[in-house]
Amino acid sequence: MGFLLVEASTQIGVGGPDPSLNKLSEFRDACWRFLRPHTIRGTALGSTALVARALIENSQLIDWSLLLKALCGLFALLCGNGYIVGINQIYDIGIDKVNKPFLPIAAGDLSVKSAWLLVIFFASAGLLIVGMNFGPFITALYTFGLFLGTIYSVPPFRMKRFPVAAFLIIATVRGFLLNFGVYYATRASLGLPFEWSLPIVFITTFVTLFALVIAITKDLPDVEGDRKFKISTLATTLGVRNVAFLGSGLLLVNYVGAILAAAYMPQAFRRNLMIATHSILGLSLIFQSWVLEKANYTKESISRKSFGMGDRRSLKPFFTTLT
Repeated sequence: MGFLLVEASTQIGVGGPDPSLNKLSEFRDACWRFLRPHTIRGTALGSTALVARALIENSQLIDWSLLLKALCGLFALLCGNGYIVGINQIYDIGIDKVNKPFLPIAAGDLSVKSAWLLVIFFASAGLLIVGMNFGPFITALYTFGLFLGTIYSVPPFRMKRFPVAAFLIIATVRGFLLNFGVYYATRASLGLPFEWSLPIVFITTFVTLFALVIAITKDLPDVEGDRKFKISTLATTLGVRNVAFLGSGLLLVNYVGAILAAAYMPQAFRRNLMIATHSILGLSLIFQSWVLEKANYTKESISRKSFGMGDRRSLKPFFTTLT
């Protein structure tokens, strides 16, 4: 019996791994890259932070029976995120072959048909979950977010061709809609009317401006492909150096604003921690801007740096601990 098992395992080893398993693994990897993991992380951490902030403010109303509803809401947000980044890749194949050849459709690792099936699933599942669990107002906000993500990428609108419209859409979806919608839905689930608080105003303002900076600077490494396909961005119009300075300046204003908020409103914020932290982030921003200047704003140096933003899409939980 032992001999038969050894012989069988030897034959399997000679035959190599099952090709169907390899294909499944490759498809799973392509789907994961299609979802742009860094945006998933940002959406998940950001929404979790806002829910945590609402619960901190109303700890006496915590009801663990709402956990499943919260997880459904998170999945719906990830579906919306997947739809927006997915539809962009479908209509940017030619550009991505120049700017981001590692993306799965551009690399030939995921077919356009499969990509369409994925984005249709994401949009349908997200809308169904939100509609069944969060009421008409949040469903309308969610639908509006999908609409903005659609006109950003899809002809004949393709608003990404217009720099101002493009960065306003990104800042609105990634900044205001996500923050306001999640906080509103959380308070509604706790049986509370919507009400702004100083920490939430701070988080929403900071992250919206943060998203604006991301929208302005995200095309800096992509100038070559954008010019080739006649996509007008701030980087192709104003130049990489000027846009880098603009993004760094806006982000520095954000950090200075956070320091001032902590200094003048100690009743709402952890003054010492916020001032120290945002001072460090501001100094890091200045240093990285200097490094980019020394590197002459090459594509490689821009791709390595994030204008002092650290993990650009994952800072919101950190702000929750500061407020």
